[in-house]
Amino acid sequence: MSKVFNFSGDDAFYHGGAVYPSPMESSLFLSRRNHVDVYFPPCKRSRVAVPFVFTEKKQKLSSIDVLPDECLFEVLRRLSDGKERSASACVSKRWLMLLSSIRGDETVISDLSPSLETEERSTQTALVKPVDCVKKGEVLDSNGAEVADAESQDIEGEGHLSRCLDGKKATDVRLAAIAVGTPSHGGLGKLSIRGSNPIRGVTDTGLKAIARGCPSLRALSLWNVSSVSDEGLIEIAQGCHLLEKLDLCQCPAITDLSLVAIAKNCPNLTSLTIESCSKIGNETLQAVGRFCPKLKFVSLKNCPLIGDQGIASLLSSAGHVLTKVKLYALNISDISLAVIGHYGIAVTDIVLIGLQNINERGFWVMGNGQGLQKLRSLAITACHGVTDLGLEALGKGCPNLKLFCLRKCTILSDNGLVAFAKGSVALENLQLEECHRITQAGFVGVLLSCGKKLKVLSMVNCFGVKELACRFPSVLPCNSLQSLSIRNCPGVGNATLAIVGRVCPKLTHLELSGLLEVTDEGLFPLVQSCEAGLVKVNLSGCVNVTDRSVSFITELHGGSLESLNVDECRYVTDATLLVISNNCWLLKELDISKCGITDSGIASLASTVRLNLQILSLSGCSMLSDKSVPFLQKLGQTLMGLNIQHCNGVSSSCVDLLLEQLWRCDILS
Repeated sequence: MSKVFNFSGDDAFYHGGAVYPSPMESSLFLSRRNHVDVYFPPCKRSRVAVPFVFTEKKQKLSSIDVLPDECLFEVLRRLSDGKERSASACVSKRWLMLLSSIRGDETVISDLSPSLETEERSTQTALVKPVDCVKKGEVLDSNGAEVADAESQDIEGEGHLSRCLDGKKATDVRLAAIAVGTPSHGGLGKLSIRGSNPIRGVTDTGLKAIARGCPSLRALSLWNVSSVSDEGLIEIAQGCHLLEKLDLCQCPAITDLSLVAIAKNCPNLTSLTIESCSKIGNETLQAVGRFCPKLKFVSLKNCPLIGDQGIASLLSSAGHVLTKVKLYALNISDISLAVIGHYGIAVTDIVLIGLQNINERGFWVMGNGQGLQKLRSLAITACHGVTDLGLEALGKGCPNLKLFCLRKCTILSDNGLVAFAKGSVALENLQLEECHRITQAGFVGVLLSCGKKLKVLSMVNCFGVKELACRFPSVLPCNSLQSLSIRNCPGVGNATLAIVGRVCPKLTHLELSGLLEVTDEGLFPLVQSCEAGLVKVNLSGCVNVTDRSVSFITELHGGSLESLNVDECRYVTDATLLVISNNCWLLKELDISKCGITDSGIASLASTVRLNLQILSLSGCSMLSDKSVPFLQKLGQTLMGLNIQHCNGVSSSCVDLLLEQLWRCDILS
């Protein structure tokens, strides 16, 4: 090109040939017409006056970018170990994506043939021995002897690392980086992708990179990833044979095709969760039941293509190993429950939620199937087919049942609950929520029927429980019950608490939350009957409870009390805090939010050296002022959490002072 600009016109003739020394400079010329360049023919005088038209200078490609992928692949695979390959991926996204397409068995290094050894040493370039000639993980030194190469062994790794990509961070480039970087640092064991970048989201390309670079993957979770299809998941099935846990949620492009491939290629699969995947159906469950002999846990939610055929095939094939089953909002009928009751011989935990097509017969057959001998936990929510007859059958057919949760079952009555309690000889934990036909008779009937092993009883939002003037016969006490929780049951009052006090003398955990009818008179006999000593007491929302009963609790059980919650008990004042400071030496958690507490009460708490509070909540105590700050600083020596939200009497400057001095304490202000 310099010859053109330096040509003055005095020379006789231009000698001909290329005007520019390098063919790359040909791009500097423009065409007057399409594909016709300005040039100087041989043996013609070239003058400067001849018009020239130049183009804008195109951006040069770097020499490495000119190489096709095949050549660059051969360069990158000759790097000595995984760390160098990971470092090279930082150069460009192209390198990164190309490296992520190389499988671990394609990067094993070997020596050269003797004829090429001298030449190779001079160029310092290693050649890769054909994969079929080198065993996986085998590395040869310069003399041809096998050596132990830690980096080569780490290509697969043991799966110690865990990675989670959320929202905008979930892209194919990040997955490629994970695939390249993790093998040399222990191997990727768990990958969770939740959501996807709206512009550069996760696609099959990213999953392919993981499949090729992370054979140690054991747990994969895909949530709300609409661009991933069968193609990517099949690649995972072919490359990650150690996969043990698969969690798919809102993946509309994934079908039975890829799940069948997972079942056939991943025999170690122990956990399968499928939620809101509209194209996954019975074929998946059939394949999983047939090809996954180690399957322990299955959770299926809101999958319209899954029906009785899939559930029946799964349980009949894997019922002898399957231990936990969760079925949520599926189009299944009584047949599925009958199969579970007959074939679920290894099942220990069952969760049934929102199964609208199941009737009384389904639960009755499941209880009488005699297959649930090992069942220990059963939770049923919003299943309208639960009736007295079906529940009684479940109680008799599950002799080892220890935990039973019943929620939003509006048809069940006292008769069914008591019959179930009598049949469940091993029941230890009973939880009832929004069962509005359960009354005081059913509640007391459970206490009288499960007196030997029942340890925990909970009733939440059961509006059917009303105070009745009933006399119950003198019976043996329920000495096993240790924890009683009654929350937001407006009909529960002092009469019910009196019955509890007579029947349950071994209570250590007492929660009476949101009971507007409970007063001091109802608490006195109950608290006094607790012979074992109360450890945790929650009276939040009992607005008619005063200092009398709370002080009585702290005096009588101060030697064992560790947690006290009197949130919204507006009649609890500084007098209670004075009793606490003198008696409750083991107290660790205290919630006196929205109570009638003043600075004097906080001073009483800080005055004792025996108190070892860790959590203190003063939210909404409007009578506190800046005068309480020095006492809070003293309490802060042991506090791990302090809540002073909505304490309007405490100035912002004092709050800042607390934040500065109590830097070890988590303060909500």
